[in-house]
Amino acid sequence: SENNFGEIPDVCEWPENLKYLNLSSTQIPKLTTCIPSTLEVLDVSANNLQDFGLQLPFLKELYLTKNHLKTLPEAADIPNLVAMSISRNKLNSFSKEEFESFKQMELLDASTNNFICSCEFLSFIHHEAGIAQVLVGWPESYICDSPLTVRGAQVGSVRLSLMECHQSLLVSLICTLVFLFILILVVVGYKYHAVWYMRMTWAWLQAKRKPKRAPTKDICYDAFVSYSENDSNWVENIMVQQLEQACPPFRLCLHKRDFVPGKWIVDNIIDSIEKSHKTLFVLSEHFVQSEWCKYELDFSHFRLFDENNDVVILILLEPIQSHAIPKRFCKLRKIMNTKTYLEWPPDEEQQQMFFMPDENWLSCV
Repeated sequence: SENNFGEIPDVCEWPENLKYLNLSSTQIPKLTTCIPSTLEVLDVSANNLQDFGLQLPFLKELYLTKNHLKTLPEAADIPNLVAMSISRNKLNSFSKEEFESFKQMELLDASTNNFICSCEFLSFIHHEAGIAQVLVGWPESYICDSPLTVRGAQVGSVRLSLMECHQSLLVSLICTLVFLFILILVVVGYKYHAVWYMRMTWAWLQAKRKPKRAPTKDICYDAFVSYSENDSNWVENIMVQQLEQACPPFRLCLHKRDFVPGKWIVDNIIDSIEKSHKTLFVLSEHFVQSEWCKYELDFSHFRLFDENNDVVILILLEPIQSHAIPKRFCKLRKIMNTKTYLEWPPDEEQQQMFFMPDENWLSCV
C-alpha cells in the first residue's frame, strides 16, 4: 500500500499460501488476474477502480473504499464474502436481489454514497428484515442525494407518496381514463347528435345578434314550409300547387327547391325563415318522428317563438294524440296548446274548400 504502482501486470507469481493482500492507495486503475485466487482478505481502497470483476472463491473480506464503483461486485465471483466496504464510491443504490445474492454477508459498509432514493430502493430498505444489522453506519451515514425533494435526508426516514412512486402507472391510468372519456363522448355525441347540437347552438347564438325581423325589402317568401319528407307528396302536389296557383299566387319556400346548394342546411333554414312572412308547419306522425323537424323546431324557429309574433301556422295533416308527441317536441306541444291550428279534412268536399280564397289562412300577413 501507499505506492505509485499505477498499473499491475496480468500475471504475477505469489506464494501459494498467500491469504492477505493490501494494495490500497497505489493508484491502480484496474485489477487483473495478477491478484491470486487464494486470498481471503483483499484491500484495494483509495484507488481509481471503476469495477471489480475478479473471481476469488475464498475471499471473505473485501475493502473497496474511495474508488469509483457504481454497483456492487458480482456475488457469484466472491461467493464466500463475509464483509465488504464500498463506502465513498459512486454507488447510488442496490437492489434486493443484489443484496441477497451475498449469502454469507454479515457486514456491508455502503455509507457515504450518493443514493438515489427511488421507490424501489426505499421499498427494499424499509421492508428488508435485518438490514440494519448488516449495514455499517446505518442510518446516519446513508443519505439521499436525489430526488431534490428529499436531498440530505436519511434513507431510512424518507417516505415517498403514491404519486411519486407510481408516476408511470398514474400517467398510464390517466391517459387511459382520458381516452375512455373521449371515446364515450364520441360515442354518445354520435348517438345523440352532439356535434349537430353544438353547431346549431352556434348558429342560434349568431342569429341572436341579428335584427328581430328582416327589413321588408328582404322578405322574399310568403311562407317557409317545414314538413317531413314522408309528407312531401301532399305538400308538393296538393298544398303547393293550390297556393302557388292561387290568385294572387303565394310564394312558398321549400327546402328541396329553394335552399342554396353548398350552403350549410342550418344557415339555409334560418335565412329562409327570416326572409319569409310566416312559417308553416305540416304536422303528422312522420313530422314528430323526424329528427330534422325536431332540429328545425328547437334551433331554427326559436326566433319566431321567442319574439311572440303571430308568424306560425300549423296544419294538422292527420290526427296526432298529444301523448304521442315525443318529449323532445316540447315547443310543438306548447304551440298546439296555445294556437289554433288547421286540420286537413278527410272528406273530399271539405278538402276542396280547404284552400278557398274567402277562408284563406295565409293571406293575413
